[in-house]
Amino acid sequence: MVKGLYTAYTGMINQMKRLDTMTNNLANADTNGYKSEFATSQSFDDVFSYKVKDLTESPRGYTPSYEGDITLGVKIGETYTDYSQGSLNETGNTFDLALGSQGFFAISFTNTAGETQFKLTRDGAFTMDAEGYLRTKDGDYVLNQQAALSGNASAAGYIRLDPNAAATIDRSGNIWQNDQYVGTIGVIDVDNYDTLEKYGENMYEIVDGGNIIDSDSAVYQGYLEMSNVQVVNNMVDMIVIQRAYESNQKLITTIDSMLQISSGQLGKV
Repeated sequence: MVKGLYTAYTGMINQMKRLDTMTNNLANADTNGYKSEFATSQSFDDVFSYKVKDLTESPRGYTPSYEGDITLGVKIGETYTDYSQGSLNETGNTFDLALGSQGFFAISFTNTAGETQFKLTRDGAFTMDAEGYLRTKDGDYVLNQQAALSGNASAAGYIRLDPNAAATIDRSGNIWQNDQYVGTIGVIDVDNYDTLEKYGENMYEIVDGGNIIDSDSAVYQGYLEMSNVQVVNNMVDMIVIQRAYESNQKLITTIDSMLQISSGQLGKV
């Protein structure tokens, strides 16, 4: 295989991956609590330094890969999430809540199969139903602090209020009605954000190795956290990606023309 063709091909694949990530960010620029994603890549040197120490791909299991075994080009890396704080938008709604620093609201999520699962979110656009239960805009139940810390998504952790009384939520997430304490919004954090996996656009689940810890984030009533997507920066990145993609495309066209000359003209000599 011509090395230049593979180099250009892997470059195009990498730019497509980056473009998919950028367009997903822009599509969620107005999604409450959405956190931007970015795609990484690895150069030949990075891959080679890893491969020469990797014994897993050898048939016998103890011979490292050689430089000749790796084709030149860029290797698509992982996609990482930017968990930085988004701006807070004042809504004045009683059950619109935002977190002032690191942490997540705990919710009891029910999937299409009817299974109840423990999820995390930064989207605090909550509502109270006719029975007084605090829910997300999609109808999932918001959990109290005790259930959040234990990772328990059962009905015992649901927050139920008096639907006929006004509610006040302080910075600690404590809910007050008629000057009486009635519950605490479940706000927790994770000891290692690498153990968080996105579920949908603004929910997360904890995978193996992650541990729930307490969060000291302040809760702001009447506010919503906006997406942390920088629209202008993403648009500029998309232009750069498009130009890089076109450059690789032109390289493939050039090499193809050279091969045609080599086989069609020089081959006759």
